Amino acid sequence: MGTTLTEKILDDHLVEGELETGEEIGIDIDQVLTQDTTGTLVWLQFEALGLDEVQTELAAQYCDHQTYQFDFKNSDDHRFLRSAAGTYGAHFSRPGNGICHQVHKERFAAPGKTMLGSDSHTPTPGGMGELAIGSGGLDVAVAMGGGPYYIEMPEVVNVHLEGELPEWATAKDVILHLLGELSVKGGVGKVLEYTGPGVENLSVPERTTITNMGTELGATTSIFPTDDRTEEFLSRLGREDEHVEIGPDDDAEYDDRIEVDLSEIEPLIATPSMPDNVVPVDEVAGEDVDQVIIGSCTNGAYEDILPGAKMLEGREVNKTTEMIVAPGSKQASELLAREGWTAEMMAAGVNFSEATCGACIGIGHVPASDSVSLRTFNRNFEGRSGIEDDSVYLCSPEVATASALAGEIVDPRDLAEELGDLEDPGFEMADTYDGSDADLIAPDESVDDGLVKGPNISDVPLKDPLDAHLEGSALLKMGDNITTDHIIPATQDILMYRSNIPKLSEFTLSRVDDEFAQRALDADGGFLVAGENYGQGSSREHAALCPMYLGVEGVLAQSFARIHKANLFNFGLLPLEIDADAQENIAEGDDIEIVDDVEEAVRSGQEEFTIRVNDDWETTGLLDASEREREILADGGKLPHTKAQQSGSGAAAPADD
Repeated sequence: MGTTLTEKILDDHLVEGELETGEEIGIDIDQVLTQDTTGTLVWLQFEALGLDEVQTELAAQYCDHQTYQFDFKNSDDHRFLRSAAGTYGAHFSRPGNGICHQVHKERFAAPGKTMLGSDSHTPTPGGMGELAIGSGGLDVAVAMGGGPYYIEMPEVVNVHLEGELPEWATAKDVILHLLGELSVKGGVGKVLEYTGPGVENLSVPERTTITNMGTELGATTSIFPTDDRTEEFLSRLGREDEHVEIGPDDDAEYDDRIEVDLSEIEPLIATPSMPDNVVPVDEVAGEDVDQVIIGSCTNGAYEDILPGAKMLEGREVNKTTEMIVAPGSKQASELLAREGWTAEMMAAGVNFSEATCGACIGIGHVPASDSVSLRTFNRNFEGRSGIEDDSVYLCSPEVATASALAGEIVDPRDLAEELGDLEDPGFEMADTYDGSDADLIAPDESVDDGLVKGPNISDVPLKDPLDAHLEGSALLKMGDNITTDHIIPATQDILMYRSNIPKLSEFTLSRVDDEFAQRALDADGGFLVAGENYGQGSSREHAALCPMYLGVEGVLAQSFARIHKANLFNFGLLPLEIDADAQENIAEGDDIEIVDDVEEAVRSGQEEFTIRVNDDWETTGLLDASEREREILADGGKLPHTKAQQSGSGAAAPADD
């Protein structure tokens, strides 16, 4: 039996466990990345673990979310992150240099490597043959200290590509097609491994667009094999010596297979307000468009913006529509500017943004009320744009630009026919990606002598070990697909407190119930109740840490998103799976009691827990956890657990976690 590419890379890095689906494995991590809204906690946790130096081959700290620095708190965070990177041995990317995934792809990602990142779109370099996984920040801190990363061995699914994309169809349409077919839960517990003759018809940047948005499928990660096109791309980056040709065996066996004929892909669009609400563009054609944005880590590269520039040449954006370009990296901006395309787009009526996540998380370019915004981003969760009642569509740069010209949603094929002289701009890479490295500070170029902490940077709160008896009220009842944006919003007025957990916790679940935080504090314990896919979206560990700080003991949900469930373990919150009837019948305010000796039951491996509601009826909650996760949970979370391990072993790094 042959081996998949995923299995080959995992086997090369395996330190614990067996590569059997559903079994927990521990792997060595080669590279880590973190960004400014998750990075402060990562480095504070690294400091709390008593570690002196990064142990991975490479670590990179990016400042890409709060780059506008609305307040001294943002600037203090960036200064702290620069000092932490220099103190502990990481590369530091200054604010405005670009989005972590795009800059990492340009500078560091390499075939055959493993990477862990405290951002959910970390899988982007899978398009270059790197096995990259998003996780909570505490997992990143431990990996940076030399500890293995533990994960349940996912299913490996073969996405078999045939054919070649027709005119006006793009890689963005490929991943939108998969979202429409599989839904935002379709990749949960899976690695999507792309194979087949269609692979060679996609450039590396096109592949990374697909692997980036594999996150929206809920996938653990996505990966492509490497080939001549990978080597060519690395050569354009000036890193051809990092090329390694890797791929699955011809007779590799997969857990499932998905067939995609690229020649049948057409321009698609995700309608409000989920990435899997996908339809052909012509089904919503004619809808007035107020705002168009090209950018984000999905479609903010040079080769993503260039098609729009070509389409705009000699034309103007419709007077009813505002168009913004938000490059994924300063290098993309620099290359476009040197070639004259920036001036061309400005002459057409386009506004340029700094290279930042910005608008993707509701910071800047917030849509007007009762308006439509077309974006080349990866998420259109309700309210994520910065206004609660938004109407955000996701599409390719070509669809976005065509709609900006028309002032309404339009299939670019139809606009081309109408105008007569509008041609498919095609896909074109830069001859060489030779932008400046002035905003990237290497570890040996550190400008700080030690950690620099401003007044908004607080210590990491710790939870006590798990009690034998857990009870409290159902503090909040929610439905399906509650995202981490619901739990801890990422708008600029809230994001600035990511380093200050006591203050940040005041906003917990405010988008669901603005009185929740105070009610939870007053209750001194209790539970959250939710439907399916609780915690989907961003990897932000604050979505577990803040409820813990408020006294929440656990979450009762029909199912959990992978990263968030790991974060619940990492911060000592009990995640129990309940059935649909129980979720429906538990009411907000009901008294909840876990009948078992919880601490003993967790440590002993008990899977079924009896949940008593109002002393009136009972149901069962399932704890799906490895022995290691149970020990972490019982100890009150990964930080106290790891510190206890260090004390017991006298080790300088949590090598055995």
